Amino acid sequence: MAGGVARRDRFELPDSVRRFFEGDWDAAAMRVEEYQEGNTLVVKAEMPGIDPEKDVDITVSDGVLHIQAERQETTEHKEKGGYRTEFRYGSFARDVPLPSGSKDSDVSASYRDGVLEVRVPVAEQPATKAKIPVSRA
Repeated sequence: MAGGVARRDRFELPDSVRRFFEGDWDAAAMRVEEYQEGNTLVVKAEMPGIDPEKDVDITVSDGVLHIQAERQETTEHKEKGGYRTEFRYGSFARDVPLPSGSKDSDVSASYRDGVLEVRVPVAEQPATKAKIPVSRA
């Protein structure tokens, strides 16, 4: 003890505990953005570190787009006098309700720079306008 102050060595918190204290509540959730581009619904999902050909499953049923992914990540830390391996596993799923008129036969998906993009064609809905009469009470 130098100068009467005890030195405490820094230790690493488990990842889930660290995320809890740092406020990353939805780290295990799939972040999704959806918007309309002309007659196409575009759904983008953040999925870094996955192999889209084997880790992602996309289906459409009963007017709902189902996106499911599983990530397995391994990191190795080689340091002087030690070796540590960390495994991170995660299963992610999101359901996105599709607008009426969606054409599930023409759905396409692509993956680039950690972002999955799913495009769903939507039939143009004819604009209907009905005049509602107002009666005097």
